[in-house]
Amino acid sequence: MNNSQVVDVLVIGLGPAGSCASRKAAEANLSVLAIDRRKRPGEPVQCAEFVPALMGQEIKTSEVVRRQSIREMTTFVENGLPDSRDDFRGQMIDRGEFDRDLIANARHKGADCQFGLVLRSIAPDGTALLSSGKRVYPKVIIGADGPRSAVGYAIGHSNSSLVAARQMTVPLLEPHRGTDIFLSADIVGGYGWMFPKGDRANIGVGVSPAARGHLKPLLETMRKRLLRERRIGNAVLGHTGGEIPVGGMVKACGRLGEVAVFLAGDAAGLANPITGAGIPSAVISGELAGEAAASSVGGDCSAGEDYVDELSDIFDISMNRALRRRQEILGFHSGNRTPIPSELRRTWIAYNEYWAT
Repeated sequence: MNNSQVVDVLVIGLGPAGSCASRKAAEANLSVLAIDRRKRPGEPVQCAEFVPALMGQEIKTSEVVRRQSIREMTTFVENGLPDSRDDFRGQMIDRGEFDRDLIANARHKGADCQFGLVLRSIAPDGTALLSSGKRVYPKVIIGADGPRSAVGYAIGHSNSSLVAARQMTVPLLEPHRGTDIFLSADIVGGYGWMFPKGDRANIGVGVSPAARGHLKPLLETMRKRLLRERRIGNAVLGHTGGEIPVGGMVKACGRLGEVAVFLAGDAAGLANPITGAGIPSAVISGELAGEAAASSVGGDCSAGEDYVDELSDIFDISMNRALRRRQEILGFHSGNRTPIPSELRRTWIAYNEYWAT
């Protein structure tokens, strides 16, 4: 068996960012090897599956992956009356089908997408050792390997802050066309959600790492509330969990010897620090990373800085506002003061106070 391979682009991770990067690089007639530690495309799903249509970052999805449209957002602050907005719309998708669709597109363009492979190490010269024993010699590496990116670590650009999330899928007793958000001082540095998906719903909670131990009881409390309100059934159809980067964008380029390195999606810290939404930014950054890889292979020495500038142009305004609001809410807790409802509202996107300067 050949234990070495030379490629133009090595992509680590085949979520939305890695798949889109692979497709774009392959469209530019580059040789692309993309790997993912998961054994099967799109599994397991670690996602709330809501794609917001917000701030010009809409993405197109096929009929195969769409499950229902979202028409409004209703926010519950502590035990007060709900506040509804009909201008926070989006769609619920089947994340597994979404990932498989993007991977199929990348393969169709010529990318070699392989599963069940782990990046064991990256040498200072950019040589990658895979779990199969193969050594890969790329001209460009794209790190799309999530919030604890090994590629980001290799170039010294790691995410500084993560939240922990836990989610379960439950039966939905009546059709629902909105996302429900739950804000409480008990949910430290995060929020609770119910996202409908046809005849079922994803309910979950995200919190700061220091409050990780409260995740399970917080989620159970929310489940019991929804049961009392006769909105969901008693069955639990599935569990998932994970981490989300909330520290803002890291520098998404670097070098290992002569090898150019780009980060995309969660590896680049592009999830929104307040909502945790990351699918649109993963798709956008993945496509831009694939284009930057093509420029780099073509001899453009400024491809990395140009890529970072493009990400900044797209995401800086929304990212910086979310970071300010996140720092506000964490400041209350670090000062041993419980935030009051008006302060919680200021830190959530459905309220005008959030958008104030």
